[in-house]
Amino acid sequence: MTTVQNDRPSGQASGFVPALEGMRGLAAVGVLLTHVAFQTGTTSVPVIGAALGRLDLAVAVFFALSGFLLWRPHAAAARGLRSRPSTRTYLLHRAARILPAYWLVVAVVLTLLPGAGGGVRLWLANLTLVQVFVPLTLTEGMTQMWSLSVEVAFYLLLPLIGLAMASLAGARARFRIPVILAVSVISLGWTFLPIATEAGVNIENWMPGYLAWFGAGMIVAEAAANTAGDSVLVRIASRRWLLTGVAAVAFAVSSTPLAGEQGLTTPAAWQFAMKVLLGAVVAFCLIAPLVLGVGVRTRWLAGPFALTIGRWSYGIFIWHLAVLAVVFPVLGIAPFDGQFLVLAGVTLALTLPVAAASYALVEEPVRVALRRREDRRRNGGIAASAAAATPSSAAS
Repeated sequence: MTTVQNDRPSGQASGFVPALEGMRGLAAVGVLLTHVAFQTGTTSVPVIGAALGRLDLAVAVFFALSGFLLWRPHAAAARGLRSRPSTRTYLLHRAARILPAYWLVVAVVLTLLPGAGGGVRLWLANLTLVQVFVPLTLTEGMTQMWSLSVEVAFYLLLPLIGLAMASLAGARARFRIPVILAVSVISLGWTFLPIATEAGVNIENWMPGYLAWFGAGMIVAEAAANTAGDSVLVRIASRRWLLTGVAAVAFAVSSTPLAGEQGLTTPAAWQFAMKVLLGAVVAFCLIAPLVLGVGVRTRWLAGPFALTIGRWSYGIFIWHLAVLAVVFPVLGIAPFDGQFLVLAGVTLALTLPVAAASYALVEEPVRVALRRREDRRRNGGIAASAAAATPSSAAS
């Protein structure tokens, strides 16, 4: 297997970063395993159960990856490396990336999965990704979609964040990381706010509480866009084994009651804040070396197997709970009755081909169609400009 070594200085970390795709694939598998652990009752097992249950911090990695990849154009624009990104193009690309495959999952689950279907409110809440605001609409086979709802809220907010920070450009760009860090820290107090909600709605599932996870990736993006040469963050990120150790310690602490009890028990506000803080640390420590680190080897994460899983990661995420709901009765195993290894193996084995089909038949065709549409519009615009610039025969 080819060994990939990141020897790019900060400021040149642009374009496709293969190791991040591999990291996304690992995060998707982590989400699958933590849900299997919960639904088999394995999270009640001492030590190993707590660790499996806290693999839900893979969501922090997802959010940080989104923060990095989507904020990178804004960070580059602030330093004059490119023009400001088009909000229309950005939103169109996000919708094309997320919605078609997601809508297919919603239609399949609500139509075919026993116990998941419901009335018009359930359909509308899930189709519009507002189920975290509508009571009792996080339904069987799709409860993981709370995090996709949070992601979409961040997508919609991002252009406004970019506009708010647009003045921090040029020489003032050095203030961008402190501002992001300050907002991330302040957001840890989200669940301390006295916000009243209907029964069945939890503000811990709302986007403001997770700004620190997105912020971890945004800080990496700002450091990657820094053209001033070496920086403290680059030197830190280049010490990958140190950051891996920090991530391991943060994960271990998050597996204790300091970050809340396992299961559906609502944590205290301070426990939720601790979990988000530790998740931000884990996400930053895992992602920063892959982007900023000099001499960091990414042999496995940038290899063909990891890249394949990374390409299928969205499908793994959106389909795995529907697959798990089918696996239980097929194997004759009752929920919360153990058999973690069997259920995890079968669920993963069945989810991968479903995710591959989702990628090949829905995600990739939509992406290609959008690219071709944009190419036609671009070429048409160029042709029109050329025609306008060419003198007519009557004028010559």
